Amino acid sequence: MSEGTMSLTLKVWRQKNSTSKGEFKTYPVSGISSDMSFLEMFDVLNEELITKGEESIAFDHDCREGICGMCSMYINGRPHGPKNAITTCQLHMRSFKDGDTITVEPWRASAFPIVKDLAVNRSAFDRIIASGGYVSVNTGNAKDANDILIPKEDADEAFSAAACIGCGACVAACKNASAMLFVSAKVSQLALLPQGKVESQKRVENMVAQMDVEGFGACTNTGACSAECPKGISLEHIARLNREYFSAKLTSNNV
Repeated sequence: MSEGTMSLTLKVWRQKNSTSKGEFKTYPVSGISSDMSFLEMFDVLNEELITKGEESIAFDHDCREGICGMCSMYINGRPHGPKNAITTCQLHMRSFKDGDTITVEPWRASAFPIVKDLAVNRSAFDRIIASGGYVSVNTGNAKDANDILIPKEDADEAFSAAACIGCGACVAACKNASAMLFVSAKVSQLALLPQGKVESQKRVENMVAQMDVEGFGACTNTGACSAECPKGISLEHIARLNREYFSAKLTSNNV
């Protein structure tokens, strides 16, 4: 083994589809550079499997720049691996030691059914957004940036909520598979801004209702969601969602 490379043992969850029985399979990999990303290491493994005539491991990925939220892997018992505030594609192999055994699983939640191997279906998030995570306005011509004055504190808080990339790590980290952090971030980024206040009551009711329909669990405030979030979404957004929801219910006909 050359300097700066390592040999590892990977225990990877393999599952043909959502209805098949899955199991862990063990794969040795060698010659892995410490500068590789975790996904690049999987690329090496898949190339070896294809060369041997075996089926490659399915996993989600897209931008590989920590923006898209696709790279959902449960690594050694933590969403996105052992480092804080990063996605799987931002995790580098120097975070591990030569000879390590690494266990890799998909997100575990009934609302995220396994598509194949490490890839899961997160369309439940899309349906939650479609139920109310938008603003209904006639945009017309582009407005000046300062056309609607917004306090900097509100703008900053809305921006921090909008940083959520919808990766689902919050669901994977939660013992109840709750989606409250995701939903609260999407509610906050609109509720904090004047453009979002017109539909605020309808939005929060519909999004929470859709979250329940999708089968996500209840929030019990353990804080694991925020702790494992690669973008550091704060639990304060869950508190805001609760305030928005209770306020909406006080004046709602959908009791």
